[in-house]
Amino acid sequence: MDVTWLEDFLALIDQGGFSRAAESRSVSQPSFSRRIKSLEDWVGTPLIDRRTHRIGLTAAGESFRLVAEETLRRLQLGREAARAAAKFDHETLRFASTHVLSLTFFPRWLRRLEAEQPVEATIALTADHMVACERLMVEGKAQFLLCHHHEAASTRLSSDFRSVQLGHDRLLPVAVPALLRETGLAQAPQLAFTAESGMGRILASAWEREDRQPPAQPAFSSHLASVLTAMARDGRGIAWTALSLVQEDLDEGRLERAGPEEEDVEIEIRLWRPRARQSMAAESFWSRILASTREA
Repeated sequence: MDVTWLEDFLALIDQGGFSRAAESRSVSQPSFSRRIKSLEDWVGTPLIDRRTHRIGLTAAGESFRLVAEETLRRLQLGREAARAAAKFDHETLRFASTHVLSLTFFPRWLRRLEAEQPVEATIALTADHMVACERLMVEGKAQFLLCHHHEAASTRLSSDFRSVQLGHDRLLPVAVPALLRETGLAQAPQLAFTAESGMGRILASAWEREDRQPPAQPAFSSHLASVLTAMARDGRGIAWTALSLVQEDLDEGRLERAGPEEEDVEIEIRLWRPRARQSMAAESFWSRILASTREA
């Protein structure tokens, strides 16, 4: 079935005759008549009452008229919605970010970029654990991934992706001073990352390189550094977390180091993207990022 046939059918009703309807549709009358007949063949019953001089509709035609009008209306609305969605998608920058960086890094970084030049696109940010963020990138549901990175840690992002370093951070163990005074460093409960965590993956890889063992029986585990940090603030144990997340706590004495500084794990903050060409908005944004990192 051709949508043109529906438009022909409604034009025939409006014009009241094949000749005028064919003229309004800019086709010859024989061609127009064949298209109406094709529609009737598709429906399976006559729609036009040809027994009278002025064209009328059969009972089936009257019923089908409502269907034709509704179908064309819905198609037009669908077309407009699809074009609007395409325009939105074209002008939207879709970011995935690990939770910590969505809170500690992304807002300030974006503010610095916009201070130089406004970002002429809608920004959509999805914050999740590392495994979920990698999945968004691999499935093409995000254009950029903001995450921590360590050369020893594995990643699902293959050679089809590239990245640029935006900053640096470090992983370190922290706890409330009272807990360390009460239990001592060796006896304090351990708060650990689960397998979904990007920081947990980095920490495990760094420890393996140094032949260190992770906590055998952690008192609590989560894929979120923010949750582990909150538990540490509550005096529940020692948490490895990002310095960017606890710098203020350390400065004000709410938390303190629970290990020597030489055991900290230095990590990078990186922005990843597919190597394949993306939308004009995404490519323009990436060019700005590369320029800003060169200037820095």
